Amino acid sequence: MNKGLLTFPKGGVHPPESKELTEHLPVEAVPVPSQVDILLTQHFGAPCEPVVKKKDQVAEGDRIGDVEAGLGASVHASVSGKVKNIGFAAHPITVRAPCITIETDTEAPPRKFEPCEWSSLSKEGLLAKIKKAGIVGIGGAGFPTHVKLSPPPEAKVDTLIINGAECEPYLTTDHRLMLEHAEEIIEGAKIILTILGIKQAHIGIEVNKADAIEAMMEAVSKASLNGFDVKVAPLKVKYPQGSEKQLIQSITGRKVPGFGLPFDVGVIVQNAGTTKAIYDAVVLDKPLYEKVITVSGKGIKRPANLLVRIGTRVSDIVSFLGGINEDLAKVVLGGPMMGFAVPSLDVPVIKTTSGILFLTQDEIDTSPHGQCIRCGWCLEACPMGLSPNEIGIYVEGGQAENTAQFGVFECFECGCCAYVCPAKRPLVQFIRLAKMKAKKSM
Repeated sequence: MNKGLLTFPKGGVHPPESKELTEHLPVEAVPVPSQVDILLTQHFGAPCEPVVKKKDQVAEGDRIGDVEAGLGASVHASVSGKVKNIGFAAHPITVRAPCITIETDTEAPPRKFEPCEWSSLSKEGLLAKIKKAGIVGIGGAGFPTHVKLSPPPEAKVDTLIINGAECEPYLTTDHRLMLEHAEEIIEGAKIILTILGIKQAHIGIEVNKADAIEAMMEAVSKASLNGFDVKVAPLKVKYPQGSEKQLIQSITGRKVPGFGLPFDVGVIVQNAGTTKAIYDAVVLDKPLYEKVITVSGKGIKRPANLLVRIGTRVSDIVSFLGGINEDLAKVVLGGPMMGFAVPSLDVPVIKTTSGILFLTQDEIDTSPHGQCIRCGWCLEACPMGLSPNEIGIYVEGGQAENTAQFGVFECFECGCCAYVCPAKRPLVQFIRLAKMKAKKSM
């Protein structure tokens, strides 16, 4: 199945996919919760400042937080109701973050959106709509999209890549979006191409999503491309195929230099879900206040692909899906390779939440880790060609600040090294600690 398909040349792994739990399940909407916790840190850059006060009435889609200076993206009310509190709430990555809690008005009618014609808008007008909607990279670190689509003038961008690889095990959100909203994703790609002033786009999809490949090819053939060159690129099933640098090399053969960015080799990458959000922002004037996530694992009563309001607590999602199973061992926000385990179900969904995994004991490995046995497996698996083994040894030896020589700052924490390690060493955690200590020593 994978022979002769596009892929990156160095490293990578193929963990069990576990996508069969949800890949055939259409997206269903979660009922509006009684209250939502809208975190003010949902993106790369400075946190938002509230632009509402306690007891204010807000409507679905209203801007409630903004970044006035510096890199950031605004946040919006995902429900209509009253601002119950402005304080702090659990955050899936930073543990705790500033938050606006809104108590839902159950009598408020849902907001309706009417499509508009966008082709006459200027580049600046399109970017303004994307910025106003608070769009960030849904599939990654949450980099503000209006900034990403404004590369420096010296960057000679000629290619757009829509990332539909979705290489993380369990996750099927992009898969379902490409099946159910292929036309909108193509229209979103046309909007991005218009902003960038280029013609060429590739949609990268792993071949384990054959139906999505077919759906996107059909949407391309039916679309009025108006001179744009949009192609679907079937990819080999290999993790981390969906990482920007690996995807660029897979599709174009161009290698992003160390500490470089995609535009350094003439490419801009956008996730399929982000592309759909761009369509919503430009065509419907709809802010990013709800998103599709995968809820999976053997520890949840009913796995599903869900459309949820941002700020919905995991506990409300669990209730909607019938509860958890007795043998639940771990809850992970994101995928099993790059996600974060959370200690509580009170954590809210944010813009970058791609999934919630309820994993049982037989889906995880809790055996204690040992010493490095110098097997070299992590060196072979690392798609960036780094030395994870040396970073781990230096961290254990109290020399974390000296790990830059092994490429610690080029690591994007894909987890390939930890996955293949026979000694079960927590190499990603070692690398995160090394980055933190090395930055402090600079």
